[in-house]
Amino acid sequence: MRLLVVRLGSLGDLVHTLPAVAAIRRARSDAQIDWLVDAVHREFLDLVPVIDRVVALGERSARGWLAARRDLRERHYDVALDFQGLLKSAALARLSGSARVLGFDGEALRERAAAPFYTERVEVGERGHVVFKNLRLAAAVGAEAERLEFPIAVVDSPAATAIASQGHARIALVNPAAAWPNKRWPSDRLGAVASHIRSRHGLTPVVLWGPGERELAEAVVAASRGAAIVAPQTSLRDLVALSRMAGLIVSGDTGPTHIAAAVGVPVVALFGPTDAGRNGPWRDEDVSLSRYGACECHYQRRCRLDAGRWCLATISVDDVIEAVDRRMAAAAAGRRP
Repeated sequence: MRLLVVRLGSLGDLVHTLPAVAAIRRARSDAQIDWLVDAVHREFLDLVPVIDRVVALGERSARGWLAARRDLRERHYDVALDFQGLLKSAALARLSGSARVLGFDGEALRERAAAPFYTERVEVGERGHVVFKNLRLAAAVGAEAERLEFPIAVVDSPAATAIASQGHARIALVNPAAAWPNKRWPSDRLGAVASHIRSRHGLTPVVLWGPGERELAEAVVAASRGAAIVAPQTSLRDLVALSRMAGLIVSGDTGPTHIAAAVGVPVVALFGPTDAGRNGPWRDEDVSLSRYGACECHYQRRCRLDAGRWCLATISVDDVIEAVDRRMAAAAAGRRP
């Protein structure tokens, strides 16, 4: 059996698709499983051992689509599963030439125009976490949700080695950045929380940053009054390795949050324009501080209100400190996976 998974991005959504793909692998141990993804995310899928081949969609142009179509059709897929639910992802699944093209039905579709491209539409329910919706789609090819498995390889990391060599064996990750500006909690507040994490829980807060974000990380360190340190420049492999070292992560709705949760790190997550019930941590022990109910800019990249009415601004330092203490108490009680 040749099977194509279509989930182009983003990083967090790729993580949320892993349990479904792992379940397919358990049910179809002899299957050839390929994954079509945007080229920018290929680095992550190279760390996923349950898939056989990554097909990277390069140019976002007619030429890029035609190249992907040629590549996919040479594989002669039996089944293509679209875990994204967009017109683009559904069209690519159909262009693969697969005999069966499966996708979501009803409100689970992100764009209704995707529906005609499927040969079969699977009802997965309108509510609930996307991890479980993906598992219900995988069940259409015989995969059973016996357990949640996030198959991410254990990797070496210069960044993790450097931090450990500085004597920081027990760390917490603090992530101030996000692609959407309205997902970023203020740096001065994160710095105050980092100071509490160091003094109360004995973890060294390591502040993550990516391209163009170092100044943001340094602002958190400055606000922490020296309690936190800036992470070295990190690749995705470094992020995975640092997550496996960490005893906690405090972050918004971003890829690092979901990677950390997938490898078992206790999570305190801050949500505004996105729904924690759909996209947040899935374990009962993890804590999501959500203002989604009050947000007026659902799934919009920028807040359209004035700064005084920005939903994440209503989350206080004390709110996050209480959540950190509660999550660390649960971890100490042995409820960390």
